[in-house]
Amino acid sequence: MAFTASNGRTQSSLADINITPLVDVVLVLLIIFMVTAPVLQSGIEVNVPKTRMVKEITEERLVISINKEQRVFLGNDPININEIGTKLRQKVRDPQHQSIFVRADEDVPFGAFATVMDAVKRSGITNVSIVTQPLDTHGAKR
Repeated sequence: MAFTASNGRTQSSLADINITPLVDVVLVLLIIFMVTAPVLQSGIEVNVPKTRMVKEITEERLVISINKEQRVFLGNDPININEIGTKLRQKVRDPQHQSIFVRADEDVPFGAFATVMDAVKRSGITNVSIVTQPLDTHGAKR
C-alpha cells in the first residue's frame, strides 16, 4: 500500500505483519510444555521396582503412591493410611469394576505395602495393579 506525502514523495506503509517472531515464540512454548509435561504427571518421587513383564497403562485410574519415607498419597494428595478406605469409597462409584494402581518405592518395607493393600481391599476394590518399570535388557550383564 502506497500513499503520497505532503512533499510529493510516494511512501509505502508497513501494513504487513511479520509472523517470524510469533512462530519463534510458539515453538519455544511448545518445547517448554513438552519438556515439563512428564514432570507434572506425577509429583511424587517413587523408585518403583523393575520387572520383566510390564503392561502399558492406557487409561486414567486412581493411583496410591508410597514413597521412600513410607508416606502414602492418593493421587498427588497426602493421606493418612487409616483414611484410605473412606477416601476410596468417596471417590469410587463402582468398587467391583473400578481398578486402582499402587506405586511403591522399592525400598519400602513389605509391611507398609501390605497395610496399604489391606486398606484398599477393605474398601471393596478388588482389581489392584502394582506399578513397575521394565528391566533394562540392553544394559550391562551381571
